[in-house]
Amino acid sequence: MSEEILINVTPRETRVAMVENGVLQEVMIERSSKRGLVSNIYKGEVCRVLPGMQAAFVDIGLERAAFLHASDIVNPHTLNHSGDRKELTINELVHEGQHLLVQVVKDPLGTKGARLTTQISIPSRYVVFLPYSPHMVGISTRIEKDEERKRLKDVGLRLMGIAEQPMIEQQTDDNTLVVQAVPASEIENDKCCYGFIIRTAAEGATEEMLWADMQFLCRLWEDIQDRSAKAKPKTLIYKDFSLVIRTIRDLMGSQIEKVRIDSRETYKEANDFVTKFIPELISNIEYYPGERPIFDLYSIEDEINRALERKVQLKSGGYLVVDQTEAMTTIDVNTGGFVGSRNLEETIFKTNLEAAQAIARQLRLRNLGGIIIIDFIDMIDSEHKRQVLRVLEKSLEKDHTKSHISDVSSLGLVQMTRKRTRESLEHVLCEPCPTCCGRGTIKTNETVAYEIFREILREARQFESSGFLVLASTDVVDLILDDESTTVAELADFITRPIRFQPETSYTQEQYDIVLI
Repeated sequence: MSEEILINVTPRETRVAMVENGVLQEVMIERSSKRGLVSNIYKGEVCRVLPGMQAAFVDIGLERAAFLHASDIVNPHTLNHSGDRKELTINELVHEGQHLLVQVVKDPLGTKGARLTTQISIPSRYVVFLPYSPHMVGISTRIEKDEERKRLKDVGLRLMGIAEQPMIEQQTDDNTLVVQAVPASEIENDKCCYGFIIRTAAEGATEEMLWADMQFLCRLWEDIQDRSAKAKPKTLIYKDFSLVIRTIRDLMGSQIEKVRIDSRETYKEANDFVTKFIPELISNIEYYPGERPIFDLYSIEDEINRALERKVQLKSGGYLVVDQTEAMTTIDVNTGGFVGSRNLEETIFKTNLEAAQAIARQLRLRNLGGIIIIDFIDMIDSEHKRQVLRVLEKSLEKDHTKSHISDVSSLGLVQMTRKRTRESLEHVLCEPCPTCCGRGTIKTNETVAYEIFREILREARQFESSGFLVLASTDVVDLILDDESTTVAELADFITRPIRFQPETSYTQEQYDIVLI
């Protein structure tokens, strides 16, 4: 299978397309105006300590000082012998003028500054690095299989060189299983004295993949420490990777053959990063100098536009209808123009098989997450149901985002969940229609006309006037004057006042105003 990444860079937007065998499978978009501060690491200076709030304000070089609570201050000096945090007051933890390495956990909002922590955490594809949690391995409980959790725990402990040490196991508030060597300070000759959380994405990852991630993060942390030692206070030390670098970072261990970048500056940045941290990927990165836009190579622009449409055509003539709502996403499968060649059950089965593959691709392409309900065409044969589910599961194996699929329900529906990792393609590129306010439908001209008649009656009873002027869209006014002229005459006689109509080209179909004259 041929897999490559195409990266299109413009001053305000970066787009990444993942292509398999010439077909777009996934697209990621990052706009510079939407990038926040979360995960950024700063060298800050404590500018004010508030004992009454058990907090401090830290100047990190932004317009407003950031907020740091005592409960978020964790560093080697506040850890006791077993690795637990001591209960110290804010005055014992920090003082004015002190320099701290801090990480943003919440962006500034309104008049409030950013929220900080000193418990640094840096994620990679399979693990999260925790420099101030020595000799700890955490396992995400979203990894459901007990044997896989045990395997990852054993691998993590072995890679850190603490597999033979006595351990304490506990469950955290976010349901992460934490395993920590006790006492941490007595461990000698360990490979790495930091802590790691093994992420959900590590399910099925090999020992080599995890070790590569750990080595990368340890090198990155050393680089951050070096920069922090040389930097002045109120300085940005580490900025969360751009979309391009995150994409390259997450390719470690994957089968991507080429990464083509159409910006020379971004290519140099990517090449420098790979040279320093992932040298084995150097041959995979190349600069695309072509005059033809890089996204035109595989008609990616057209594919993105089609991914925003509600209807997805299948090659057989059938089609999908994808509706994304606040609570869930629904996908309806229809035979459309596909009539088959044998019998109805066989036609339905073939349509559902093709739909299962198309749905897996649409989930990735549109980045749909949360609860997803699939309404396959009703099948009688239980073996057909099993095969359709198997095709859906197999098609989703290439998806990097974790999903869970249930059996076909008594109503013939397939319920599944897919982890939300970022906003869907529709939410990134689109906004609710100002005419229908996101409903997807608008009132008919006839419905609006009858609303206008009722409103005239209501106002005629409430207000004294010599007449009424109705401002409405051209189509609504045309309907009233042509098809409803008799109704207007009868209404004017009933209220004993004249009614005039004026078309407004700028009005939407549902918009109107009634003016007293």
